[in-house]
Amino acid sequence: MRKLLVLMLLLCVGMLSAQEKETLNLTLEEAINYALDNNRSAINAQRTIEAAKKQKWETTATGLPQISASVDYQNYLKQQVSLIPAEFFGGEAGTFESITFGTKQSVSASATLNQLIFDGSYLVGLQSAKVYLQISENAKQKTDLQIRKTVIASYGNVLLAEENIAILKNNKQVLEKNLFETDQMFKNGLSEEEHVEQLQITLLQVDISLKNALRLKNLAYDMLKVTLGTNITSTVTVTDDLATLTQQNIDLELFEATLNIENNIDYKIAKNNEVSQELLLKLEKSKGLPTLSAFINGGYQGYASKEFTFLKSTQDWFGSSLFGVSLNVPIFSSLGRSAATQRMKIELDKAKTDLTETEQQLMLQFEQAKSEYQYSVEFYESAKQNLKLAERIEYKNQTKYTEGIATSFDLRQAQTQLYTAQQEYLQAMLNVLTKKAALETILNN
Repeated sequence: MRKLLVLMLLLCVGMLSAQEKETLNLTLEEAINYALDNNRSAINAQRTIEAAKKQKWETTATGLPQISASVDYQNYLKQQVSLIPAEFFGGEAGTFESITFGTKQSVSASATLNQLIFDGSYLVGLQSAKVYLQISENAKQKTDLQIRKTVIASYGNVLLAEENIAILKNNKQVLEKNLFETDQMFKNGLSEEEHVEQLQITLLQVDISLKNALRLKNLAYDMLKVTLGTNITSTVTVTDDLATLTQQNIDLELFEATLNIENNIDYKIAKNNEVSQELLLKLEKSKGLPTLSAFINGGYQGYASKEFTFLKSTQDWFGSSLFGVSLNVPIFSSLGRSAATQRMKIELDKAKTDLTETEQQLMLQFEQAKSEYQYSVEFYESAKQNLKLAERIEYKNQTKYTEGIATSFDLRQAQTQLYTAQQEYLQAMLNVLTKKAALETILNN
């Protein structure tokens, strides 16, 4: 038995380890879908929707029939004694006789049906529960849009880190070759020491950049894992290519896109806030209305003197029933309800102003996001051309340097220009992805 328990424990530990070391091979689209299902914020947002559904029914149920039942058993350890004038029993006037009323034991069982007939706050509560569900659904939609945008940025950063490392490794390899050849020429008296030092400076800078890029790569992967909702110990492999993704995300039709303000999630949330304030105002007004409810009660009572006879068939049970209606009419609250109503009117006016402000801000954000996306596409095309030119210039200077026509300073300047163009090209590709995601978020695409 002990061996079986140990085996089961080892299997459980193995399963947990397998889950913690999950291996994922994902395209960008697969990464987005995975995150929408597994990101912790998305999971909690869905739970909030489920909780809102339960709360909606909870509110609805308060206006439906409510049934309760109770059973009470009493056993007097010492019964209460009452004093009765003795003259009632033919005794001397002015004296009293002690009498014990009732039985030593009793059992009572009853059931009550309560039904709310009219309550203004209940009707408002039903509307509020529906609006709360809409708020939860809109919050989930906003969370999903934010997750999508974050996944695109995180996935793009991973691709950028991989491309950057590959470029820096290639640059380092070329520099090491140049430095070795120049150093040999210097040792043979065919080159100046300054040429060697210039290349050493450039190589040192590239080497530092490469080490930093390797560290940033690990951070980029960890950020992607957190965004996906998987464990840090998992293995994630990105299968898309940065250049291909960039081309796929160039959509010239978006330059002419128009904003449907009512489709934007931030507008929906602001509208929810306005509706919520309207309901709170209705709630305060409803507190001045009467409430009406009814109930029906029925039960049985049994008595026993000394022995517990309530489970015997000979036990006598005495039934009773009751029907009632309760009407509660608020009359005067020292202007408290009026003050609360006026306060809710002010809050409603604030919500309407916030909605208008949200509309204006969204229109501005849309135009800004569209402009930034268009600029990112234009800058990408420019960076791609600049990179080609920088590569040609560096190649020419490399050739001239080898032939002794150009100095090491000229070569270093050309190499620095190339490295800058490479970084700008990588960043330009990432910007196309992130700026398009930002624009689509506003459009709610």
